[in-house]
Amino acid sequence: SPLNPLFQAMESEISAAFDSGEPEDILSRAFKLTVTREDICTLQPLGWLNDRIMNFYMGLLVERSKKEGYPAVYAFNTFFYSKLSSTSHKGVKKWTKGVDIFEHDVILVPIHLRIHWTLLVVDLREKTIKYFDSLGQKGDHICKTVLKYLEEESREKRNIELTASEWTLHSMGTEEIPQQNNTNDCGVFVCKFADFISRDKPIIFTPEHMPYFRRKMVWEIIHQQLL
Repeated sequence: SPLNPLFQAMESEISAAFDSGEPEDILSRAFKLTVTREDICTLQPLGWLNDRIMNFYMGLLVERSKKEGYPAVYAFNTFFYSKLSSTSHKGVKKWTKGVDIFEHDVILVPIHLRIHWTLLVVDLREKTIKYFDSLGQKGDHICKTVLKYLEEESREKRNIELTASEWTLHSMGTEEIPQQNNTNDCGVFVCKFADFISRDKPIIFTPEHMPYFRRKMVWEIIHQQLL
């Protein structure tokens, strides 16, 4: 059967985003971020996603969460954790100016570990902090660092003491979440972990979905709309 015209139009648009024009052409602008063709090209097969793509996609997830029927999502940007871990709560205190992160259901913390992307997820409803790594490495120390941050943020912003013992910290095991089968897809895994979690959906994708997810993300970022 012939491909439907909508799908063909999308495919040609995605190919054009990769192939025509100049690297510095602006293809999307939102969330105080500008995405160029050069940024979009990191979504080509085996490309390494950069901060702009990661942060823009997190912005799309937060935007969607404002709709009826979705958990309320807050996302830190990709520079948050490295700043927190190298300073302390003091160093990132201003990042949540005018925001009460505790009014949300889910907090997403995309993490850049030199050459690898991972994701930390705080579920305020369940009092859990979970670490998602598509290479199966443990992040227990990262969970602890974020719990300490939450304690200090709660004390300072709301004058409420969190009870650390009520919280469950857990690094997801390789049998619990899909694992990448190359050295390039960690950023896409993080975006899709965040996508499924921010819909309260079980994580059921596989490494085989990655080429499709990459192309889909190009369209979504250009149109500022999740499919």
